[in-house]
Amino acid sequence: MDQPLFEAKNIVKNYGSYRALDDVSIEVKQGTVYGLLGPNGAGKTTLIRIINQITGPDQGSVWFKGVPMKRAHVNQIGYLPEERGLYKKMKVGEQCLYLARLKGLSEQEAKRRLRTWFEKFAIQDWWTKKVEELSKGMAQKVQFIVTVIHEPELLIFDEPFTGFDPVNASLIRDEIIRMKDQGATIIFSTHRMETVEELCDHIALIHKSKKILDGKLNDIRQQHRTHVYELDFRGNMPSFANALWAGAEIIEQKHQDNNHSVKLKLLGNNTANDLFKAILPVCEIVRFNEVIPTMNDIFISTVQTPQ
Repeated sequence: MDQPLFEAKNIVKNYGSYRALDDVSIEVKQGTVYGLLGPNGAGKTTLIRIINQITGPDQGSVWFKGVPMKRAHVNQIGYLPEERGLYKKMKVGEQCLYLARLKGLSEQEAKRRLRTWFEKFAIQDWWTKKVEELSKGMAQKVQFIVTVIHEPELLIFDEPFTGFDPVNASLIRDEIIRMKDQGATIIFSTHRMETVEELCDHIALIHKSKKILDGKLNDIRQQHRTHVYELDFRGNMPSFANALWAGAEIIEQKHQDNNHSVKLKLLGNNTANDLFKAILPVCEIVRFNEVIPTMNDIFISTVQTPQ
């Protein structure tokens, strides 16, 4: 679990005078889901292309299972690009079989695995259809299958939910969760922050070609705590406000008779214990919890902060 499956060390990539990646390093441990995040144009896709040996870095190095990465390692990677690429005139079954064979499966084993996946996605009757006859979402399902069919050591999903309706997005998400639970190593690039929170163990945020955030998901959320709390209580609101004094400020509040809901921010070095000591004599606490920033909040605030 702690052994890095993939490492990128101090990667620099230029396209003419434009620097797409500037000294970017990541380490993806075996059996984890690594979220690669960033606004459009940040450099994520360039890094993914380098991992897949589609292009090379100008400086730095990439490593796979502890050795410098070579083109042969690509057979151990499953890559679902944001811009899908199936042969439109080929029949679906023919194409899936062809791509599975390219990944090293025998014809018999490829057919067996494809049969399982087609049944799982309830698409058995697509086998003889041409790709051009499929909707975008239908084609995405086929692309997903050919990405994972050879059960690679490293899976890279670049915006895997693009083009899917909510039902099929949920289907694909469930399959990714299943693979995660079975120990798959996954690099996951998406703008859907709720999915990042659900799936990822570790994230890196790339912005303007530089890595500006990196760490375990839970650690990053804790590091960005804002000392904001939600509190429901019964009692006299003016007495409650007076008890806060300079220890906390009320950000939001709602009232119904003697029941009150407030969101407040602790000030200075005050702690939750200090808050309890101040308010317990004047109210009955019904609910109390800390508001930990979501990944969406962290993404927006970090990207908007001048670097």
